[in-house]
Amino acid sequence: MAATDNAATLDAEVTKDGSPAPGEPRRPSDLAGLEAGLDALDSVQTVRTPLRETLRRKVLPPLTAVAVVLVVWQVLVWAGVVPDYKLPSPSDVWDEVRTAWLQGTLLDSIWTSVSRGLFGFLLALAIGTPLGLLVARVRFVRSAIGPILSGLQSLPSVAWVPPAVIWLGLNDSMMYAVILLGAVPSIANGLVAGVDQIPPLYLRAGQTLGATGLRGAWHIVMPGALPGYLAGLKQGWAFSWRSLMAAEIIASSPDLGVGLGQLLENGRNNSSMSQVFLAILLILLVGIAIDLLIFSPLERRVLRGRGLLVTR
Repeated sequence: MAATDNAATLDAEVTKDGSPAPGEPRRPSDLAGLEAGLDALDSVQTVRTPLRETLRRKVLPPLTAVAVVLVVWQVLVWAGVVPDYKLPSPSDVWDEVRTAWLQGTLLDSIWTSVSRGLFGFLLALAIGTPLGLLVARVRFVRSAIGPILSGLQSLPSVAWVPPAVIWLGLNDSMMYAVILLGAVPSIANGLVAGVDQIPPLYLRAGQTLGATGLRGAWHIVMPGALPGYLAGLKQGWAFSWRSLMAAEIIASSPDLGVGLGQLLENGRNNSSMSQVFLAILLILLVGIAIDLLIFSPLERRVLRGRGLLVTR
């Protein structure tokens, strides 16, 4: 009879899901199971996506979209909705690509613009990053030049081309000046926005541990502001690329070479819509390639490091 009472008492101490009843002490095995469950919740399981699944999810959709655009484009040409001199056929644009390739001007035009854009963006990165930190961390500087940076970011980059030509002349320095004036405000404002989103507790903890000055900026501020900073970098590259294209379209000189913007302007001057479409497509493809090769991997790495990306 006593054994039966003891068994009933033990059963009453355990709830239906196997956990002890309220007010009862937990056994070591229960605590170990609870800790294991919490560890499983905290850990992020990363699973490598198979190649076939990657191709189906990431490669097939854009290829399908491109194919649909080409089909619609060709149908419009066949239907005669737009005159030929306004809308060339895809085959005409392809002939323009082949001609430029055989003449050796295709890669030269791409490299001229890409090298300028990347070098100008690196200069903007070297200037915009410390400027953003200074604006974010020094209240007087923020009050003084913070609104100016926001205003410069909203100013169209093409507005800087005429004064840059007058100040610096028709040379590469003018191109880089236009890129800097277009990209630096975006990079600095992106970093300021990222710093503003850092929890104050992190900053106080870093100061308590001795991470002040440059050390605090490197180990606390920059990692905490990384998402906003990365968004500012992407926007800064977009402004760099657009600023460069505006400068190349407006300012032309034999010393500057033929970039993609100049190629677009030459097509307009020659009334060659196939060349215009070629330049537009190349400008678009370069922008997409830079995003896929540089910024998308950086973004995935940041998200994965913060536990926000479960596949790789």
